[in-house]
Amino acid sequence: MRSSSHILPLGVLTALLLSQVCSGIKWLALSHTPASLPVNQTQHCKLLPGLVSSQAQLCRNNLELMQTIIQAAREVKKTCQKTFADMRWNCSSIDIPSNATKYRPDLERGTREAAFVYALSAATISHTIAQACTSGDLRLCSCGPIPAEIPEPGYRWGGCADNLNYGLFMGSKFSDAPMKVKRSGSSANKLMQLHNSEVGRQVLKGALVMKCKCHGVSGSCSIRTCWKGLQDLREIAMDLKSKYLSATKVVNRVMGTRKILVPKDIDIRPLRENEMIYLHSSPDFCTKNERLGSVGTQDRQCNKTSVGSDSCDLMCCGRGYNPYTEKLVERCHCKYHWCCYVTCKKCERIVERYVCK
Repeated sequence: MRSSSHILPLGVLTALLLSQVCSGIKWLALSHTPASLPVNQTQHCKLLPGLVSSQAQLCRNNLELMQTIIQAAREVKKTCQKTFADMRWNCSSIDIPSNATKYRPDLERGTREAAFVYALSAATISHTIAQACTSGDLRLCSCGPIPAEIPEPGYRWGGCADNLNYGLFMGSKFSDAPMKVKRSGSSANKLMQLHNSEVGRQVLKGALVMKCKCHGVSGSCSIRTCWKGLQDLREIAMDLKSKYLSATKVVNRVMGTRKILVPKDIDIRPLRENEMIYLHSSPDFCTKNERLGSVGTQDRQCNKTSVGSDSCDLMCCGRGYNPYTEKLVERCHCKYHWCCYVTCKKCERIVERYVCK
């Protein structure tokens, strides 16, 4: 009898089932990878969930990179849910139950929500890799190049720039791989996914800004050492959210021997490279609908005084809301003591919260 040398944890087994789904974001299942699972030998790559064959090959050739990619998958989930915490669709579907074998329809169909997740995923993986180069977590790369432009007087290039070029190269190679597999979903879906992934990378390129550190006697800042660094992922996600809100609906058109996506209502113009696109309209996400991938907003917390998307009127879709009270314990009456510590008292206060009916 042949014995198995590896017994997979249940979380890895169920996530491996997810790899059978024809979705370009199935690599996000890496967020379920147990911290106890090392990725330091080529045979470990087949234990990782959600990878297509070309991604598994990249894993075998770049073992050191995989922990960074696993971290990127976790960052996508966390950032998406924070960015949409104030909306009816709150990105909860990106965190599928451990016994599920596929994502909900809101991410499987070519929706506006799927467009955002593809764009964020592409930006995040390149962002994470670029900063891993800077921090020294990857031996495969180092600091980014020194800019060619001459700095202004009082400024000089130095420090360690985020290696965006390497991040974009390896990130796109990994995240775009599922969309380039033959017979992996409709051509329209793949075109949409690749387009939105590129939108995410374009926003990331625009997020490379000059950062500086002051030098001088007594903090005079007579000289500044500067480098090119990426903005926080949260800021990039907010830029992508703006594109999500103004996304363009598209349709598939045959042009000569190939199919292209064009704006549905104004198909006399080509798509702009920086606009987020989607194929299918989304539900209003007010009520639970498994077929459409809506979990509804019942029991979601809302803001009674807000006039935005998190207001009780909009979040609860006119159904009303229930109040409840919560006791908060906070630090208060803090006092600084020379030298050098702070003491605080603990204060309690009662706050009123509201949840949708």
